[in-house]
Amino acid sequence: MGLEIKIIAGSYEQITFGYRVRIDGEDWKAEPDFTHHAHTACLSALTCSDRFLATGSKDETIQLYDLRRKSEHGSLLHHDGSITCLEFYGSSHLLSGAEDGLLCVWSTKKWESLKSIKAHRGHVTSLSVHPSGKLALTVGTDKTLRTWNLIDGRSAFIKNIKENAHIVMWSSEGDKYVVVVDNKVDVYNLETASVTGSFSCPSRISSIRFLQNSHLAVAGDDEVVRFFNLSAGKCVCEFKAHKNRVKAIDTFPLDDALLLVTASNDGFIKMWKVHLEKISEPPALLLEVNTTARLTCLTIFQPGQESAEEPAAPPSTSSASEVLLEVSRKRRVRICPEEVVLEDDGSPPEAKKGKSKQKKAK
Repeated sequence: MGLEIKIIAGSYEQITFGYRVRIDGEDWKAEPDFTHHAHTACLSALTCSDRFLATGSKDETIQLYDLRRKSEHGSLLHHDGSITCLEFYGSSHLLSGAEDGLLCVWSTKKWESLKSIKAHRGHVTSLSVHPSGKLALTVGTDKTLRTWNLIDGRSAFIKNIKENAHIVMWSSEGDKYVVVVDNKVDVYNLETASVTGSFSCPSRISSIRFLQNSHLAVAGDDEVVRFFNLSAGKCVCEFKAHKNRVKAIDTFPLDDALLLVTASNDGFIKMWKVHLEKISEPPALLLEVNTTARLTCLTIFQPGQESAEEPAAPPSTSSASEVLLEVSRKRRVRICPEEVVLEDDGSPPEAKKGKSKQKKAK
């Protein structure tokens, strides 16, 4: 039996589509697995762990699904704004950002909000978790790039970027990160937090993914997907992927190659095979499916065996984070059995005030 994965896409029509892709030798097949209408506004973010799928929407809710048991798992209602970004760290934690400016960290054990941080004065537009799980980056409409120490919930570094960035992402090795503003990509070095390279695309960028630590796939408001060499700062390959703008891309490792999945406003989901040794050559199209909907976001899930182990806790130390951590001592963190409480010592509170709308998932 060959490899099996699921491609999950969200749409403007408020529907989540799931397709089961079976890979057996040279035979590639995509079959409809599920469709679900759980939101009352268009979907804006998707992410999955080795078990759960989280969907975010402009209706201000996060819906959870157990993909192993193929069942709904509940809702997270803490945010007071459209959900803009979601990301799992392993199987233990989910991070969410929204237009209310909050960065929330959720435990997947009991689906409780461990931390709720006022990350930006405006919207949180994008977030990315370091491969170590100890740092997170966020960008927002207050024209700042912020680094967060996830161990104690403190701001580690704030950089004014003078523009509203809408995408941020760590590299696969965690030694660099990229920030996207409109059609421009800036590459930052972790140790110096300074820009080491920049390049631009002809149109606004909608989605990015690292192919390798040194190569980035970029899609935008046109029909073309481009591969950039970050060291050289130039495009090494481009190909027409769709008939309309490409809204989202994702990748999945396969032996010595990568599977690149693209989703577009034209309703199509397409899967491509990228040979890493021949990255300058256009990838081969493996399959395509027509959802007949205007797609907005995309994620890939690989079914696995259900484990009886509890979700792992994040590491307690980080050598990588020490480079950036110039943390103020004005705030202490008290760790309780079920939550992390930020204690105020007189400085203006960053956490959200007022009544929370959080609802525990089933």
